[in-house]
Amino acid sequence: MATENKKRSVSFDTGEETRLILDSLDEFMEQEVEPVRDELGETWENPRLRHEDDGRLVPEVVDAIETIRKKSADAGYYAMNLPEDVGGEDVSNVTWYRAKKHVASHGVGLTEYVLAGPEGPKPLLMQAEGDQVEKYLEPAVAGEVSTAFAQTEPGQGSDSPNMDTHAEKDGDEWVLNGQKQWITNAPYADFVQVFARTTPQEEAGRYGGITCFIVEADEFELGSMNNAVGLEGMQAELLFDDVRLGEDRVLGQPDTAFYNAMDFLSLGRLELGAEAVGYAEHLIEKGVEYANDREAFGRPIGKFQGISHKLAEGRARNYAADAAGLKLAWEMDRGEQAIEESSIFKYLATNVYFDIADDVVQVHGGNGLSEDNPFMDHLHVARILRVVEGTDEIQLNTIAKQLGVS
Repeated sequence: MATENKKRSVSFDTGEETRLILDSLDEFMEQEVEPVRDELGETWENPRLRHEDDGRLVPEVVDAIETIRKKSADAGYYAMNLPEDVGGEDVSNVTWYRAKKHVASHGVGLTEYVLAGPEGPKPLLMQAEGDQVEKYLEPAVAGEVSTAFAQTEPGQGSDSPNMDTHAEKDGDEWVLNGQKQWITNAPYADFVQVFARTTPQEEAGRYGGITCFIVEADEFELGSMNNAVGLEGMQAELLFDDVRLGEDRVLGQPDTAFYNAMDFLSLGRLELGAEAVGYAEHLIEKGVEYANDREAFGRPIGKFQGISHKLAEGRARNYAADAAGLKLAWEMDRGEQAIEESSIFKYLATNVYFDIADDVVQVHGGNGLSEDNPFMDHLHVARILRVVEGTDEIQLNTIAKQLGVS
């Protein structure tokens, strides 16, 4: 019994293997990411130089992102949470969580593309079969191509199963029509994973009757840029007008895509929450440095409780969020769906990050508002993270349902 309990216990020890991964990630960012950022110079630092008039990233920045993604994949980091037989390293969810958090602790910027995000391969793409593996899955894992996940629509938002995008069978082909919006990486994706209703709700139920299709970049029209503050240049509208697709473009089984996506919901929330915790760590560090260096009324401003308590409270709350993230990752490694845990963590981590971002702006005073500093960028990103992968309200609804009060 003691041996069994030991195997099931949670360890907060990073572990030698994971520590080596984190240390090597530091080296990679120093040797591979920083030179790319330095070469971009003002083109990266100044948002007005980073974007075209319509909001799209300028070619130099797109090339830099692709370079980092490919170098990370070559080094074995980019999609190391995926199985070895498709090019990953099959690391545990706990290790993936620690890696995501660690990279984020370096701050916002080009480091965001070191580990696969919305543009990279996710477990849903593991549904690939036959030629799909060689054509889409393996190149995505290798960082040679990027993708996008197209589910959100203008009129549905959180009510995504009630989608208008649909596909109808015409002989051996599917005919896809519809519109998607707020799709991250849409302007640059080589292919998009598009959710469409293929059987009416009356027949298949709310979550049934939805199929995922692989649609290549030259098969859809890119609509308007959706320049959300903090994600400028990264999201766009997608338009599908009688796009004809063969059976080889169906990802997984017809009518089951929404159920498949729900199976991997916890991973998305784990990743996003890990980034929030890492960003918050970065902000607290910067806040402490400034509070110790900046003097007012004859002493460092950190000596005033109005400042020190903001940083201390942020540290305490982020400590708790980190513990919740590790618990979630551990549950997932045990094979649990961890629905409640993922909602708790996503809600907690993103709200803690948002509050810390706001407090660190306040600690820096006028300097916190300056475009020359990253603090307002963090506040924008933090606000976005409370919406994507399920809003605060969706997370609370899920938690309430698990409690039996909704």
